[in-house]
Amino acid sequence: MVLIITRWLIITVAILLASRLPGITVDSLPTAVIAAGILGLVNIFIRPILVFLTLPLSILTLGLFYFFINAFLLKLVAYFVGSGFKIDNFFSAFLGSLIISFVSWLANSFITTHKIEKKKSSEYIDLEKGDDGKWR
Repeated sequence: MVLIITRWLIITVAILLASRLPGITVDSLPTAVIAAGILGLVNIFIRPILVFLTLPLSILTLGLFYFFINAFLLKLVAYFVGSGFKIDNFFSAFLGSLIISFVSWLANSFITTHKIEKKKSSEYIDLEKGDDGKWR
């Protein structure tokens, strides 16, 4: 639960940083928190459908089309939030989505831990290759 709240706050900070760009306006901190929550929900439910439907185009552009999907979803979030979160044009949404993606990637790289633990049970056998090429 703490990880979800931390990521939500990271997205909120990223939206506030993106609002420093011309063309993106966030009226208040609660508006940015709401926009971050809606952006998370949109990324969970709508983004996978768009990525699947535009997969041929993404393959043709070597994945660069994903940036346009992110910009479209940011514009969609601005529409859902209403008057407190405004994006003037698609280019502003594109730059804002780049900033939000970079900030969230950078911050999440510090808070995410990937642990792979090796089992210490006797359910498997470690094999070693001998000098004669046989496995033992």
